[in-house]
Amino acid sequence: MFDKSTWIRLPRNVVVGHGVLDDAAAAVEELRLHGDPLVVTSPTPAKVAGDRVVEGFSDAGFDPRVVRIEEATFGAVEEVIEVAASDDVGYLVGVGGGKVIDVTKMAGEDVGKGFVSVPTAASHDGIVSGRASIPEGDTRHSVAAEPPLAVVADTEILADAPWELTTAGCADIISNFTAVRDWELAHRLKNVEYHEYAGALSRMTAEMLVENADSIRPELEESAWIVTKALVSSGVAMSIAGSSRPASGAEHLISHQLDRIAPEPALHGHQVGVASIMTEYLHSGPKGQWQDIRDALASIDAPTTAAELGIDEEIVIEALTTAHEIRDRYTILGDGMSEAAAREAANVTGVI
Repeated sequence: MFDKSTWIRLPRNVVVGHGVLDDAAAAVEELRLHGDPLVVTSPTPAKVAGDRVVEGFSDAGFDPRVVRIEEATFGAVEEVIEVAASDDVGYLVGVGGGKVIDVTKMAGEDVGKGFVSVPTAASHDGIVSGRASIPEGDTRHSVAAEPPLAVVADTEILADAPWELTTAGCADIISNFTAVRDWELAHRLKNVEYHEYAGALSRMTAEMLVENADSIRPELEESAWIVTKALVSSGVAMSIAGSSRPASGAEHLISHQLDRIAPEPALHGHQVGVASIMTEYLHSGPKGQWQDIRDALASIDAPTTAAELGIDEEIVIEALTTAHEIRDRYTILGDGMSEAAAREAANVTGVI
């Protein structure tokens, strides 16, 4: 008897383009939500976009409330929850980078209210996905949450964001190559459920970034358009799969370990990009596609070495040999790499 079922939650409205920030209230009105919005932002995003979003909701007849957070912490999540729990708040609107949106996402999940994602930087696929990540001490907690009800991504604003944030978003997407490889490997060796469509969508998204890498340049709205579409596709792939598998494999475990042990970790997207060079080498050997990943990252000015990440080589080796302990997710790292194997992978690929 066939008894499988799945529940795929996707954004209902995705608005991407020049000047669409002023359409945020209209995009939400189409969803026919009840109550007023709680706009969550932080100091810089508030100046860039948050204040305009609040004004737009006010002009549309809403009575928006506002919470400005300083950092992505559990304390910030609790601060937002306290306001979001009010009966007159019908939904949340996160205006900012990945940190603001993750806090908004977690708070909305806690109080059972949907949220709208308004990114001010295309720095990682968390702007669309159903997962949130909050640091605590020397570790980072990644939890399942609802994906946004709507995404409003203004390419004019995204193109003006610091270039390193955009290259981090690109690197995060390019790392989908190895994430899907790990997923397929786990399916073959551990019978982990694999979704063909989600895997194909994630891989296609990474290929789109690699093929367009030469045209992704600073301060170009077309570049912001390409990157944002890729981030949306990656988030949709995760929603279809019902897990982060389409976009998170060994390269993400290595990045999470770097977050724990590096004195000054680099941007998430940059770390997974460099890690994916090494994990692709582990998958396909010296003559595999790891050079294509490295070249694509280099063409968009993303780091390809430990030195460019600003992380000591020995820290990278430690992360490679211990990343498998981060979570119970089977990847090419298996039950752990020896130090000799880690050094070989890092040396051959030029990461160290």
